[in-house]
Amino acid sequence: MKQRYTTTSSCCVSLLLAAAAAHYPTTVAFSPYHMHSPVAVRTQHTHHTTSSQLLSASAVTTPSNDDSSTTTALTKQQKRNQQIRKEGGLLAFNTKFGALNPFAIYYGLVSIALGLVWFVALTFSQLFYKLTGERLDKKRRLPVFFSHVWGTLLMLFTGCFPKVENWDVIREFHKSGRKAMFVSNHNSWMDIPFLGYTIGWHNYKFVAKKELEKVPILGKAIKVAKNVLVDRTNRKSQLLTLKQGMKWLDDGVNLCTFPEGTRSRSGRLMPFKNGAFKMAHKAGKPVVPISICGAAKVMPSYWMFPFKPAHKVCKVVVHEPIESEGKTEEELANAVRDAIISGLPEEQRPLPSTQ
Repeated sequence: MKQRYTTTSSCCVSLLLAAAAAHYPTTVAFSPYHMHSPVAVRTQHTHHTTSSQLLSASAVTTPSNDDSSTTTALTKQQKRNQQIRKEGGLLAFNTKFGALNPFAIYYGLVSIALGLVWFVALTFSQLFYKLTGERLDKKRRLPVFFSHVWGTLLMLFTGCFPKVENWDVIREFHKSGRKAMFVSNHNSWMDIPFLGYTIGWHNYKFVAKKELEKVPILGKAIKVAKNVLVDRTNRKSQLLTLKQGMKWLDDGVNLCTFPEGTRSRSGRLMPFKNGAFKMAHKAGKPVVPISICGAAKVMPSYWMFPFKPAHKVCKVVVHEPIESEGKTEEELANAVRDAIISGLPEEQRPLPSTQ
């Protein structure tokens, strides 16, 4: 989503230019130096001519650092274009916003069309809270419902529902009336709708980076629903965020977070951020580990939208809740990490040196 909501005209132009660049990659060639005719060379100038030729040859055969870096950049771009076509088919092409193919374009159009309706619903929610003085729906359930409708319809129309294993664990947990922090690995934008789909039609708040406020529509949804935003550059803000998250848990609202703090570009589980479980630990609430498998196989970081449906590729594995009481914060984090790793395929597990 992030930078995907641009004007239609500029996006179309950039896509066409990117398509042309992808199909007709630029190449760089060196021009050979010009040799003097041996007939015109006098004997007394032989040494001078030979030296000049050697210098010229040296200048040609030893490329400058700029030329070398340009060649390297072109090689990386060509490899990326090859990878994009391998994943998305012959009609796939790259743009400055990310790669696209026919399915990705369809997914994007559906996402934007539904997003416009979502935006109207969120605006209605804002007006509702203003008119009622926020005396009704104090837990901000309404915007969460609208966001869940948007994500569900998007996955329905694009065939992107993941397979969910052990779904009964969450269903039984919801029946108990308890609240928890749901945590998952993160290596694709698809993780967000997958996690929401797995939790179901319940009130929950994401613990997210403050920068997401700037993303069109998504930022509005985050603010209207009063999700928990973390400003990593402000220590005072972090303390207020901690209190806000704990209050939501105490008020009977679930929390969701990706403890790695950002998407994994390699696909492997990264180290967890310090304090990722502090809210649940201090509030004495359980943590429900969730393993999301294969999301990057349909939408890697360099694609603008998914390049194929997810329903036969992606899987979500739900693990038993882990109680925070009786554990230190570090013990809780280690137990959750081990559970998430146990549900991941080998290519998504961290390397032994990073565990």
